Amino acid sequence: MNIAVIFAGGVGKRMRSKDLPKQFLKIHEKPIIVHTIELFNEHPEIDAIVISCVADWIDYLNELLKKYNLDKVKKVVHGGSSGQESIYNGLEAAEEISSGDNDIVLIHDGVRPLITSKTITDNIASVLKHGSAITSVKVKETVLLVDEEEAIKEVPNRNDSRLARAPQSFYLKDILSAHRSAIKEKKLDFIDSCSMMYHYGKKLYLVEGPQENIKITTPDDFYSMRAILDARENAQIYGL
Repeated sequence: MNIAVIFAGGVGKRMRSKDLPKQFLKIHEKPIIVHTIELFNEHPEIDAIVISCVADWIDYLNELLKKYNLDKVKKVVHGGSSGQESIYNGLEAAEEISSGDNDIVLIHDGVRPLITSKTITDNIASVLKHGSAITSVKVKETVLLVDEEEAIKEVPNRNDSRLARAPQSFYLKDILSAHRSAIKEKKLDFIDSCSMMYHYGKKLYLVEGPQENIKITTPDDFYSMRAILDARENAQIYGL
């Protein structure tokens, strides 16, 4: 069983939207979170979807799920006070519908709607082969590592550098075990699943994703996404 765990527990303070959390802002007359969920709902290898959502917006999300016929969503649960907690809540929900020890979870940001069907397929294939899949993109510019005073301490080789994005995918039992170890040890500040699994010694394998697979965090990201969707739509209409 392949389960998408989509976390949308934040309120997007950097987006500076007046009324809606960023995942509910509309692009092409459709909320960002719906664009994201549709990618998984329409994929033939995804069996179920669970979502962790801002508590006050769960009813609104459920209305959207009905409106857009997102029938693979089996559970919507409360998000947490951090990304780590929101993911864990989603993973617990995935465990409740799990069919066995070999179930795969694809952990994805609700505000990262620009992946492709191939990205999902490649994630599942990598977990089946290696036990993990970290969607990434090649670094196009020079990366600088700095110290506490923001002085440069290292310039890594660009050819050896990647940016970790999402989905980040694992066997459900493995990522749940890592989360429960982190809770037990009171390690509550992991920035993503990749960082957590690396900390606990898990061998991680890369899947190359599209460069446009950005996270919608700031107004600039919002306008970039709209431009990309416009370009895709024009390509379909005019055969560009």
